[in-house]
Amino acid sequence: MSHNVNLAIIYYSSTGTGTAIATEIAHAAEAAGAEVRIRKAAELAPQAAIDSNPIWAAHHAATADVPAPSADDLIWADAVIFGSPTRFGNITAQLKQFIDTLSGPWQANHLSDKVYSGFTSTGTRHGGHETTLLALYNSIHHFGGIIVPPGYTDPIKYVDGNPYGTSHHAVFGPDLGSIDDDTRNSARHQAERVVRIAGALKRGNAA
Repeated sequence: MSHNVNLAIIYYSSTGTGTAIATEIAHAAEAAGAEVRIRKAAELAPQAAIDSNPIWAAHHAATADVPAPSADDLIWADAVIFGSPTRFGNITAQLKQFIDTLSGPWQANHLSDKVYSGFTSTGTRHGGHETTLLALYNSIHHFGGIIVPPGYTDPIKYVDGNPYGTSHHAVFGPDLGSIDDDTRNSARHQAERVVRIAGALKRGNAA
């Protein structure tokens, strides 16, 4: 059995911030030796709503070829990093709808004993960074998963101030959809920590 970590990054993004974070996590995880799958939760919003926001419409078109997640992606994975912008302090309907399809593998005990972590973004500085991640982690408890937050295990976490996961304050304007160096550094640290701990668990279980 290979001891390389299989990491699934399963996220939703409307205007691109989540995609930027997911991409940074994927690059860092691959550099740490992981096999990575990136999956974007299927869009549920009507086309009229998407078209009403040019940034949303452009990102929707640009990511049309990113595969949607399936239960097989979680079964394959040793570690899963979920990502969602906040919606009233909670995860998006798009990501929640996917999670709600996982009763079968959950009942078959295929989701337990894996490492899980999360990332988010909000349009305001304190608009649900922590509550969105905590809401996400409620489902992981039901999975029997092992939550691996970044905590304050690296100096970058004292910069971004969020021990629950990577988060980004996405300011509306021409730079919406991009992330700054603090978020990139946080995402890289989170990816490396998840891969390291998932790898240790995988090697230990194989011993």
